[in-house]
Amino acid sequence: MSSHYLQIFTRRNAALLLLLGFSSGLPLALTSGTLQAWMAVENVDIKTIGFFSLVGQAYVFKFLWSPLMDRYTPPFLGRRRGWLLLTQLLLIVAIALMGFMQPSRDLTLLASLAVLVAFCSASQDIVFDAWKTDILPAEERGSGAAISVFGYRLAMLVSGGLALWLADRYLGWQAIWWLMAAMMAPGVIATLLAKEPDEAIVQPRSLEEAVVAPLRDFFTRNNAWLILSLIVLYKLGDAFAASLTTIFLIRGVGFDAGDVGLVNKTLGLFATIIGALFGGLLMQRLSLYRALMLFGILQALSNLAYWLLSVTDKHLYSMAAAVFAENLCGGMGTAAFVALLMTLCNKSFSATQFALLSALSAVGRVYVGPVAGWFVAGWGWPAFYAFSVAAALPGLVLLAGCRRTLDRAEKTREFAPRDRWPQAYRWAIRLLLLGCALAGVALALLALDALGVAHIDHLLATLFGGAALLGLAGVILGSLLDYLALRSAQD
Repeated sequence: MSSHYLQIFTRRNAALLLLLGFSSGLPLALTSGTLQAWMAVENVDIKTIGFFSLVGQAYVFKFLWSPLMDRYTPPFLGRRRGWLLLTQLLLIVAIALMGFMQPSRDLTLLASLAVLVAFCSASQDIVFDAWKTDILPAEERGSGAAISVFGYRLAMLVSGGLALWLADRYLGWQAIWWLMAAMMAPGVIATLLAKEPDEAIVQPRSLEEAVVAPLRDFFTRNNAWLILSLIVLYKLGDAFAASLTTIFLIRGVGFDAGDVGLVNKTLGLFATIIGALFGGLLMQRLSLYRALMLFGILQALSNLAYWLLSVTDKHLYSMAAAVFAENLCGGMGTAAFVALLMTLCNKSFSATQFALLSALSAVGRVYVGPVAGWFVAGWGWPAFYAFSVAAALPGLVLLAGCRRTLDRAEKTREFAPRDRWPQAYRWAIRLLLLGCALAGVALALLALDALGVAHIDHLLATLFGGAALLGLAGVILGSLLDYLALRSAQD
């Protein structure tokens, strides 16, 4: 590959993206696997450890407070860098304070600090995503996404596997939190060295505008609902394949847990990093649409490696090859997908729109688990991985339908306005909002149930099911209207 395409990785923004990506990924593993391991060593009750996993909900619902970060500007460094510095300093303090705790003695205070770390980490993600969306020109989004994914994944390796090893062998559990807090310092330096995005970008003038305007801006675009469906479905096949990988390798094929941990976690992580970086390089030559289509096809075909593993004899090298291929192609798809999200954001409220779109992209990853388990129980592993290839096809079909919209957005940063059936589209939005409202009620009741205030287990499944059906009905109606509009425009 020519040096012209490699130069993108030597520019000033590349180093900043790497450091800020590292700072963004570091707290994630700390409040999940590392914290759980510490509590397990301290013999904390398994139910309590399970309850601590709820701190990760901040990453799912970060879109709820993202409008505040679009609307308000801290009194230092500007709208993006000011929020970045504030969240990073709070993270350093909160992570360091966790090192003074003992799970067996300070469980309530430790839980409060874990919630604070997760909240500040999700807030840092909001602003980092907005900053790179605002600062990167169209031709650098693919490589920028790849570099930030590299930093993010590297940080998860450091705060996950490396932190556990150091805590067990050398430093002890309390010192490891102080070390992780110190490793946030390069992110602070990157924030101070970074440039604030163009001051000409118009920011919302009120909180109401910060909440309503991003939604209005997105849903008045031509093909908005098809793009919404594309975001949900593009990595659906990849999510299916990844949802039960560890169980498949241990129970389905028969590898021992040590080999699976070494290959699936370590080799898989490095393959994802390589895939993201290689995908970023390729995107210097490809349009966004072509990159999404090529990497989407590779993502789908790479799932066949697991299918082949399920129908052949067990061998460590074949497992390593399957894990490497699937994660390599998945990393390429991730680089293109992050570039897509950046392209879809209006710079005036990129924090809100990116947070909403990234939360929506997690829907498939979160909810395929129960379906995947049911499918394997009924049809077996070979059929499951064959189906995971088929599950990627709807996203590719939607991508083909959105080609004009994406090409125009990449070249002009503009989206054609929608001019058909306004009343029908309003009903689609009402159904989607009603589903979100019902999901919010269900989450509030779930919290009450977890706290023992009310016992309403029988209602929760109904409420969540109703919320999913209403939201799905809105998306299907909007996508159908977009499809009909496309057909009538071609006639």
